[in-house]
Amino acid sequence: MNTQNQHPHHFYDLGIAPRILEALERLHLTIPTPIQYKCIPPALEGKDIVGIAQTGTGKTLAFGIPMIQRLAQLKGQGLILLPTRELAIQVDEELQKIGRSFGLKTAVLIGGAAMGMQMQRLRHNPHIIVATPGRLLDHMEHKTVNLAFVRILVLDEADRMFDMGFAPQINRILAAVSKDRQTMLFSATMPSAIMNLASRHMKLPIRFEIAPPGTAAERVTHELFVVKKEAKARLLESMLGQYHGSVLTFVRRKHDAKRIVRVVRAMGHGAAELHSGRSLPQRREALEGFKSGKYRVLVATDIAARGIDVKGIELVLNFDLPDNPEDYVHRIGRTGRAGHEGHAVSFAMPDQASDVRAIERLIRLALPVSRLPELPPERFIPPPERNFGGYGRRPQRPGNRPGPRRGDFRHRRR
Repeated sequence: MNTQNQHPHHFYDLGIAPRILEALERLHLTIPTPIQYKCIPPALEGKDIVGIAQTGTGKTLAFGIPMIQRLAQLKGQGLILLPTRELAIQVDEELQKIGRSFGLKTAVLIGGAAMGMQMQRLRHNPHIIVATPGRLLDHMEHKTVNLAFVRILVLDEADRMFDMGFAPQINRILAAVSKDRQTMLFSATMPSAIMNLASRHMKLPIRFEIAPPGTAAERVTHELFVVKKEAKARLLESMLGQYHGSVLTFVRRKHDAKRIVRVVRAMGHGAAELHSGRSLPQRREALEGFKSGKYRVLVATDIAARGIDVKGIELVLNFDLPDNPEDYVHRIGRTGRAGHEGHAVSFAMPDQASDVRAIERLIRLALPVSRLPELPPERFIPPPERNFGGYGRRPQRPGNRPGPRRGDFRHRRR
């Protein structure tokens, strides 16, 4: 079912309860997005739904509003599964904006956070559990959560969860959830694994497709530079001088993120890194610092390519091309959001022509190639700091202590 048709101009047309409409008005939300317009009415009727839509299209409220409204009428819980910690935190924040005024209780179950605090939230019988698959299974094994009471299940960014290898965990979770439930599945693409899951675990789902898979954000312009690997950092410095707003920079590997952050800081810009090698508090601090303007540049792996909602990102810069062409679409979707314009710059090495062509086939658009600007001179980048326990020198191993030095009190004659 294609949803490019016109949709109504107000949430009042969708059958939403007055108290939720009041919450939406307080948030100055009046016009539903296409995915919200299509999904909310059948979801309020308890029907299973498959929604194909890119990130940034308003999916959270498309399933969050029906879940909150129906749980006020049903006896049971809601469960939302997401691929990353950041997405889980963000979805919980969106739900609380709607439901906080009438006592909505949630529990966020994610890795990197204390189990004890999560168990405490579960003991308060939350209306909605927001979780990543791995941590939810930890609670299931410790018998601190009982999924038999789940009446509404949402799998968000389902294709990403399968890409990350969560299929076995998802099947175990689905086996533990009551079969008498409503299931809503949202995905940017529809690979065969997702189709099989829908056919096995959903009841005559209604399918909505907001944009064909691979559709790039409409208000984002593209630019490509062909550059040698050793000149990438100097080209990055040139881009940071040309643009003056916030810049989200994508790299392939987490150790590359660490290196590029050091490079950007040496250029005089505030920068932070976001990848799976950082602890949860470090990841939250980096993201919040980027949102607040503390860090102008956020250097991230594809952990930030899905669903991270930061307003006003001027430039998405692909320092490394993604491993999968689909990730290009998700990356550049971080800019040009909510009707604003955005720009995406990509660095491709001379031997990556096939990777560029794969992206162009997917988005059905040729990436404009720009001439390299005059690059600044190469900078000296200080080596990474080494932590020797705070004493300024490497601690000695037992049995390998240095002898007394002249001036040391042990050197004195007895």
